[in-house]
Amino acid sequence: MSTVLPSTTDATFADDVLSSDLPVLVDFTASWCPPCRMVAPVLEQLAADERDRLRVVQLDVDAEPETARAYRVMGLPTMSLFRGGEVVATLVGARPRAAIAREIEPHLPVR
Repeated sequence: MSTVLPSTTDATFADDVLSSDLPVLVDFTASWCPPCRMVAPVLEQLAADERDRLRVVQLDVDAEPETARAYRVMGLPTMSLFRGGEVVATLVGARPRAAIAREIEPHLPVR
């Protein structure tokens, strides 16, 4: 797991993600997942660069299975962008930063 990105849990997901004023990119991840470890630094940099327009959090699917099951996470890493409590974009698999940014940009507040 990343030590930089904040984590969310089944118990705190509604407050951390669904009630957020900013869009939230949830990184559904697991410690045993090599592609998850590859994408973590990309997401950390994205979170730092877009901190005024986006929150990025991680959810460990092994430790917090209820939320992963509720959002039908079938492969890792899965990144779901929530805006206004709803999923507006989902990406499955490790992607370069440009690909992630291209998918989520239309859903972020205008600069």
